[in-house]
Amino acid sequence: MSDGDQGPTVSLAHAYLAVGKRAEGENILRDLERKSKSAHVSPYTTATIYAGLGEKDKAFEFLEKAYQERSLDISWHIKADLRIDNLRSDPRFQDLVRRVGYPQ
Repeated sequence: MSDGDQGPTVSLAHAYLAVGKRAEGENILRDLERKSKSAHVSPYTTATIYAGLGEKDKAFEFLEKAYQERSLDISWHIKADLRIDNLRSDPRFQDLVRRVGYPQ
């Protein structure tokens, strides 16, 4: 239904996670990771799914990839994205926000 657009697919993963359907969210994540081998998949959106799964280390791994590739997603969303709220108290998050160029 998303016609290849990652946005709705990532939103569906988050919806599944919000209602406790972890397996379905993980299936979408695995599908995106498979696609990333042959096409660009935003590491930022992948990070948001890992955050939703509570896998903070993996979330930060992909946020760092987004930072390294100078993804517009990270600079546009990192300060306001509710999908990554559970990462905000981590010192790695504040360091990343600083490096992106936002004031603390």
